[in-house]
Amino acid sequence: MIKDIALVLALLIAAILALGRWRGRGVPADENEAERMHDRLWRISESEDRYRALVAATTEVIVQRDASGRITYANEDFARLLGREPITLLGSQIDLEILERGAVEIGEDGVRRMEAQVRSVDGRVRWFAFVEMPVAHGDAMHWLRAGRDVTARVEAIRSRDAALEKAEAASVAKSRFLATISHEMRTPLNGILGMADLVLGTDLNPEQRTYVEAVRTSGQALLGLIDGVLDFSRIEAGRLDLAAEPFDLPALAEGVVELLAPRAQDKGIEIALDVAEDVPLSLLGDADRVRQILINLAGNAIKFTERGGVGVSLTFTRSEAGDGEVVIAVSDTGPGIPEDRLPILFEEFEQGDGSASRSHEGTGLGLAITRRLVTRMCGRVEAESRVGRGSIFRVALPLPDARGGQRRRRGPAVRLNAQRCLIVADSPYQAPYLARSLSRAGAAAVIVDSLESGLDALSGAAFDVVLADRALGDAAVRQIADAARACGVRCSLVLLSPFDRRGFGAPGASGFDGYLIKPVRARSLFERLLALPASSETATAPAAPALRSGAGLRVLLAEDNPINALLATRALERLGAEVVHAVDGVQALERLTADGPFDLALIDVRMPRLDGHETARRIRAAECESPDTHRLHLVALTANADPEDERAAREAGFDGFLAKPLNVKLLPALLERRTARAA
Repeated sequence: MIKDIALVLALLIAAILALGRWRGRGVPADENEAERMHDRLWRISESEDRYRALVAATTEVIVQRDASGRITYANEDFARLLGREPITLLGSQIDLEILERGAVEIGEDGVRRMEAQVRSVDGRVRWFAFVEMPVAHGDAMHWLRAGRDVTARVEAIRSRDAALEKAEAASVAKSRFLATISHEMRTPLNGILGMADLVLGTDLNPEQRTYVEAVRTSGQALLGLIDGVLDFSRIEAGRLDLAAEPFDLPALAEGVVELLAPRAQDKGIEIALDVAEDVPLSLLGDADRVRQILINLAGNAIKFTERGGVGVSLTFTRSEAGDGEVVIAVSDTGPGIPEDRLPILFEEFEQGDGSASRSHEGTGLGLAITRRLVTRMCGRVEAESRVGRGSIFRVALPLPDARGGQRRRRGPAVRLNAQRCLIVADSPYQAPYLARSLSRAGAAAVIVDSLESGLDALSGAAFDVVLADRALGDAAVRQIADAARACGVRCSLVLLSPFDRRGFGAPGASGFDGYLIKPVRARSLFERLLALPASSETATAPAAPALRSGAGLRVLLAEDNPINALLATRALERLGAEVVHAVDGVQALERLTADGPFDLALIDVRMPRLDGHETARRIRAAECESPDTHRLHLVALTANADPEDERAAREAGFDGFLAKPLNVKLLPALLERRTARAA
């Protein structure tokens, strides 16, 4: 539109100049010439009127100035803004009062365009879009400016931008509020759950144990609700930043399955993982978000499954273009979902059972969060289910191979050619997944689901390996071990949950050559089968690990909350560690100087006087000044468990990161690693 106006104005000026030249030629030589000149002047005058009307229809203010800035032409609208008549403006240098000016754009043809806010003589403020262009006027060059009112458009844009800024500010304020309230809610929850764990570790009668377990279950449910609401609010606020870094998906999935295994085993169900051979070791994507998707789907499946189990499988497909797509499938043997509920299953606050009589609590945000994460990662999620037959949730994510298709193996190639394996387990997922892994390695696997079937199989065929699930019962698996020995089976292994290890006793005493902990890692199975025969001393060694994994270790605990400090101190002391407590960062630095050295330091991120991040930075700075000082292993304790919080902790100098409420079951492994390193 502006370019059209410029063109019209140029034509108008050209017509005016042409008219002036004709009018200045004087009297024509004859009457015919005079008549032709008269007709020509009439047509030019008519064109001038037509162009003036066109310009007036497409612009509102028009003003022309000479090289000195004096007005040589002004229309009525321009004069009206100044409270003057057009004729009175000729020869003056008066101009509009400009309150705000936008950027000036200069085209290749020399035409300048800009937007400006002006104030008229009556005080009214308006926005105009101006176009300025040079025009020849005899031997001089004048500047013609034309503009149209764009106040409505500018104010609409500014209102939208102001609303957007206000919404963003509100979103930031909400995020800060949620982060603060999350920390404040997690702090007492840490005490509730931690103290419940400590009490459950003491001698309680059955009634007391029931009450304490109810407290712990309620606290865990509340923690899950907090996490769900926070995750949903972060996504709603647009605070979801995706990383694109190499990560090991099979190892990540193993970690998630093992993390959720106690929850499944507490319900008497199993959880197992199967990874296809073609899944690359290193994929490019956001490991934290993929972990969250896995935890949401697998945790949801455990929650709604009362019998049987949950299976997680990973597959990978590669297109001809080299792009890769990972498919994560989570199956369960739960009650299933009615077909009419499937379309709304991923909506906010929806659950598979939407009735008032449903048996499971929750916000219904887990699947909604999963869908938003998957969509944000340009993937897709779907569900299929049959009532009474369980459900399958599939997530497809475009995660390219970080190594460009050059897959690196996790270890030496495993080949079990001609090995015959018998799996005795009433298992919907663990047994089939083990059989699949064995088949990939070249072995032949047979699955039977009962003691009788197992004994019949042993009596009817020769096997090299027998795997028996303790879930069949102690008496049953011992009979299987005896039968395997009698049949000359080279290796017999019992499958145990972590809760079974102490209760079952030494596998050797029950006739087994060893054990595998469920959920079974495929490489643990292969290592066991490929290992040399163990000595009788090794075979009969007790399965339970040492209880005092922190014996001899000195731990500095910096925690300002007395309940949290008591919880961590008692848990560490039970593991054999000596604990020195500091109430804040300043006292922690003093304790390091006066009571050191320490093998480990657990430091709360939020503390008075000196927070955890600054405490860690000062510890690292002191270590740099004294090269002979050993590097202290620092672990951050925080109720804010976002990935960005963990990154901030590591940037401050922390080596590890533990979220609150503190899971005391993670402490033995932490102390064992410190003991191994010290040795």
